[in-house]
Amino acid sequence: MACVRSPLDWSSGLPRELLEIITKKLPSGHDAASFRSVCSPWRAALPFARFAPLLMLPFDPTPTSPSPQEEKTVSFYSLVEEKTVSLPLPELHGKVVVGASRGWLALVDEAAAVSLLNPFTGSRVALPPADQRVAAASSRSVEMVGVGNDGGGRWVLRCSSGDVSPVTLDKMREVFFSEIVLSTTPGGDGCAAMAVLADSSEVAFCRVGDTAWTLIETNVECCVSAIVHCHGSFLAIGCLGEVSIINIAGDNDATPSPARPVSSLPEPAQMCHRSYLEVNGELHLVGVAIRAFHGEWPFGHHAVVYKCDLAAGETPVWSMVTDAGDMAMFMSKNFNSGFGGASVSKIKSNCIYLSEPTYGSDHSPELVDISTGMSEKIACPTMEGSEALCWIRPNLWT
Repeated sequence: MACVRSPLDWSSGLPRELLEIITKKLPSGHDAASFRSVCSPWRAALPFARFAPLLMLPFDPTPTSPSPQEEKTVSFYSLVEEKTVSLPLPELHGKVVVGASRGWLALVDEAAAVSLLNPFTGSRVALPPADQRVAAASSRSVEMVGVGNDGGGRWVLRCSSGDVSPVTLDKMREVFFSEIVLSTTPGGDGCAAMAVLADSSEVAFCRVGDTAWTLIETNVECCVSAIVHCHGSFLAIGCLGEVSIINIAGDNDATPSPARPVSSLPEPAQMCHRSYLEVNGELHLVGVAIRAFHGEWPFGHHAVVYKCDLAAGETPVWSMVTDAGDMAMFMSKNFNSGFGGASVSKIKSNCIYLSEPTYGSDHSPELVDISTGMSEKIACPTMEGSEALCWIRPNLWT
């Protein structure tokens, strides 16, 4: 009787080392999902832990290290793996982080040169540097001095007394870019960036490949505090909660449309420490509601979430969210915009992950249950007395 051979299971027979090499060459998240759907050994070679948000820990931005042999690394804390991982990122030294968007970091150096870095692939993209127009849009008196024939020069702050002081790395966010947000990953077509400027009602806009920033007046009452990208537009949000829509759809060379303020959108009362993000096409507000009775101290507070569909009619409204389904939200105290995503292993759904508590001197991350507003600390390595920089969601392909 002839022997019938079963079909060769080539997928599960590939060595783990070869599978891991293949995962590093996948060009997109769609390909990664297809890869993981083949079989359990392939899923094991590309675990969800590689996609879960990481908490970026403080680092010394000074360009020199104590020892030439010391590798310059930056640490990230993984919620899924419950451990700190370090990556060699010499590109971050001599720069400060002014945004974490689409898995990329926005960086600025003391010359106000701006760049984007994917810390997980090493990819880099240049954006236009800040110039005198960007400096003038800030409420601070800033100017470039010492410019020679070969360029150079340095930025200084000029006080009303006439004294000047250099704009050092630790002052860059206070003077130029408070936060930079991207419309999409820089590896694709049409990537645009919009920057919150220090103490300004204007924002700065550019596309990858531009040579200069374009200033746009948002018409908010005070100054812009946050930017969110939603439905092909940037939303500029003022410190009093006003929202202006800046449409960037169209040709890559097209100038954005003038800002269109959203009328009749009052924010919920008694809110502070507001942060914003886009989830499923809707603008979400994460804030802290204060509970204080008859001079009570310490006062009570709890996190709350609201959402608003700006495309729903002429008079959009905020509505409270008590059930976000399988979504988790990640908010960074250093920046006023966050991100959301479906929960994965060890990431709890219907929760907010704060980079650190809203109040107090403890720098441990905090987990907030959206349905109850109750919070708990997340066990995490000591952060050397300094607040974490931001959450970042790894982008392994661009």
